[in-house]
Amino acid sequence: VQVVESGGGLVQPGGSLRLSCAASGFTFSSYDMSWHRQAPGKERELVAAITVAGRITNYADSVKGRFTISRDNAKKTVYLQMNSLKPEDTAVYYCNVQVGRGYWGQGTQVTVSS
Repeated sequence: VQVVESGGGLVQPGGSLRLSCAASGFTFSSYDMSWHRQAPGKERELVAAITVAGRITNYADSVKGRFTISRDNAKKTVYLQMNSLKPEDTAVYYCNVQVGRGYWGQGTQVTVSS
């Protein structure tokens, strides 16, 4: 099982980024997927999650209305579209799947700063 995040970077407040998580080693279409983040000195937190067919999503209150999680089962990829970014969104963003146990990628750094 492997998940690989990409798409992070430096963006100004109010800007947008789209994160991608490419999955392999398991039947992607059979598993819920989620994005988490960890800011310096803070615990890792759930940002957004999506069910297998993408019909149900849920979000942390802090990102509702700004972030959108989606998935493409044919491409075995889950996305996180982040709009109206704020400095407090600065963190390392991780993709997660629970296949027996939790699997994490290496993370992708998102920095929101002017």
